[in-house]
Amino acid sequence: MTIAPPIDLSPRLTSLDPAVFGVPTGREVEWRFAPLDVFSKFFQAIDGAGSVTARGATEFVRNVDVLDLHSSWLPTDRPMAIARSLVQQAVVIDIPKDRVIEDPIMVDLQGSAASCYQHVEVNVGAFSSAVVVLQHDMDRDVCGAIVVTVGDGAKLTMLSVVAGDTNAVHISNWHTTTGRDSAFVGCTVTTGGRAVRISPSVTYRAPGGSAELLGVFLADSEQYLEHRIFVEHEQPHCTSRVTYKGALSGAGAHTVWVGDVLVRRGATGTDTYEMNRNLLLTEGPRADSVPNLELETGDIVGAGHASATGRFDDEQLFYLQARGIPEHQARQLVVRGFFAEVLARLNQGQLRDAMMRLISHRLGLPEQVSTSGFGS
Repeated sequence: MTIAPPIDLSPRLTSLDPAVFGVPTGREVEWRFAPLDVFSKFFQAIDGAGSVTARGATEFVRNVDVLDLHSSWLPTDRPMAIARSLVQQAVVIDIPKDRVIEDPIMVDLQGSAASCYQHVEVNVGAFSSAVVVLQHDMDRDVCGAIVVTVGDGAKLTMLSVVAGDTNAVHISNWHTTTGRDSAFVGCTVTTGGRAVRISPSVTYRAPGGSAELLGVFLADSEQYLEHRIFVEHEQPHCTSRVTYKGALSGAGAHTVWVGDVLVRRGATGTDTYEMNRNLLLTEGPRADSVPNLELETGDIVGAGHASATGRFDDEQLFYLQARGIPEHQARQLVVRGFFAEVLARLNQGQLRDAMMRLISHRLGLPEQVSTSGFGS
């Protein structure tokens, strides 16, 4: 496990002006793991870049001109500032107050050029409840933000799926603000992309909010997948849970998980915990896991973190092989079960099953085995 540097307790640098941020060199803490040669295309403005839009408008989903947005969100790094300053169209998902939407809102994001800038906003009105699924375009290189606002007493479950072409470059900042007594569950499923960097963050606007950040990622040879989480507790009596699991196989596969949780002095009664587990399937891959927890007050309910990276459990393999399952298939089933715990926390059987099928397909499991109920 990589030794974690302390969290910078000063306010994060934010600006709409890309010039405020320096060009990453790899010496910065935020970029020290990343393959800058791959991500560097988004460090400068791209001529002819397109925008990401939602395919098919619905009652809740609109494609709008960015000039019509009134968001107060500010970028926290250079790629996001460039994307926000140059993106021309945005996707807006609005859930009116006092609405309970039973069926998931499916949003198929599509890019208009080989390289695209993205801006997605999700607004959930007070005392509403919804499930939103974002399917990202992995036939394009994409950079941009997802900005989520969960109103007072509202509930939002949101799933972001990054799966497909392993040659794509994807950079996304996913920032969520929760209201009083609101509940947010955000899950990222990452199996595609040559180089992917996803940065979920959460802030609390009022007391009583809860946020659960979930993630599963599966990296193959030469893939780089980074998930960098930041949860800032400023309000009292709020809760956060972070649970990410990753599996890696093949030489050159590299994953990075960074979990930063900061509890400010006024955030009394905070209850927070973060955990990352990584499973190495072959020789050669590298998994960096960096949990960070900083407390400015001791008047809290609880705070902790855990991180581990290891190989297969031989007893699980023996158990499956003793029942006639070949070793290669047994290893794939163990991986499927490894992820099942995280996906079950979505409390959405339809989405959980769809993601398990996606993982099974990625692992090469035949359908009759992958739907046998193992790990469900």
